[in-house]
Amino acid sequence: MSERRTTVVARDEDLATLAHEARHRGLSLGRMLGEVVAERAHELRQDRRPRLATFRADVSIAKAADAEKPAARPFRGA
Repeated sequence: MSERRTTVVARDEDLATLAHEARHRGLSLGRMLGEVVAERAHELRQDRRPRLATFRADVSIAKAADAEKPAARPFRGA
């Protein structure tokens, strides 16, 4: 895994907040920004993962529909 330097454009107050948090954690602002970027990239990758649902039924849908034999309703109400 390689790292790359880049320029970030951000509001002063946002950078001040992150710089304060970086000092609190004993990190450089660059390292803190790297963590923020990594967290956001992880979220984006998670959002793009396919979601597959699984379920289990004791009876097939066709057999269940056949067993129920719902009563026919009139086409129009009388």
